[in-house]
Amino acid sequence: MDVVVVGAGIAGLSCARALAEGGARVRVVERGRVVGGRLASKRYDDRYADIGAAYLVADDPGFAAQVASWQERGLARPWTDTLRVYPGGGPSSGPVRWAAPGGLRSLAADLAEGLDVRLSAPVDAVPEDADAVVLAMPGPQALRLNPPPGIAAAAKAQTWHPVIAAVLTYPSRQWGELRGAFVNEHPVLATVCDDGDRRGDGAPVLVAHSTGELAARHLDDPGAAGPILAGAVGELLRLSEIPTVRVHRWTFAQPDPVDAAYAVDSRVWLCGDAFGRPRVQTAWLSGRAVAHALLSRH
Repeated sequence: MDVVVVGAGIAGLSCARALAEGGARVRVVERGRVVGGRLASKRYDDRYADIGAAYLVADDPGFAAQVASWQERGLARPWTDTLRVYPGGGPSSGPVRWAAPGGLRSLAADLAEGLDVRLSAPVDAVPEDADAVVLAMPGPQALRLNPPPGIAAAAKAQTWHPVIAAVLTYPSRQWGELRGAFVNEHPVLATVCDDGDRRGDGAPVLVAHSTGELAARHLDDPGAAGPILAGAVGELLRLSEIPTVRVHRWTFAQPDPVDAAYAVDSRVWLCGDAFGRPRVQTAWLSGRAVAHALLSRH
């Protein structure tokens, strides 16, 4: 069985890995220059900052085993089970959040190891030269490839919200023990994470994620959102120092959940983190579910 996986994010790579382990011939095509998708880390000032997903949660046994493998090899580490919640700033306990010392994209790179992954390889239509094609991407992006009707319908049913991430590098750490925070009922700010704490190097770097509303207003000029987010973080945490600000735009960042593991129409499949609660784990599970269904079908 020959399979083309379009998209080298966590869903596409988990799918390709499971297919390869099951004996299928798989190639992954990715329009970007690196693997990872929204499992993204970008290098600023000689260190990587996580600018996409903030952390991993592993409460599914299969994904927990994958995270345990990463931990054994020093790629992932338990970070925290407590984040602040604003207004108020009080603690909120929950599941263990996992981080990666080398940046979360290093986990995607690990999944890609040994696979036939072709980077900087955009496609403009569903590939025809394979027994099956897996579109591992947000629905709006899948629609650009003119997929078959069942996939188009599933893609159109997805609702996505944008986010602008701001990497804020300060002269020093003024905020004490922060870990991270959910910011509720705020006009521009949704979350803020202590990147130095989650990465374990103590760097004076915070990463803020905007609300969908702010991102929608600044999709054409994301740089304009940077000072707004920096000001909101400074006010929230009562910081006096002025940070260096870098921003990254995510047009398709936060999906509303869909009650299915994937979508399929004949030889074309669609998977990703819209198929369930929007998490890294969900994307991994969706990709694996497609792989297992394909292997059982063939």
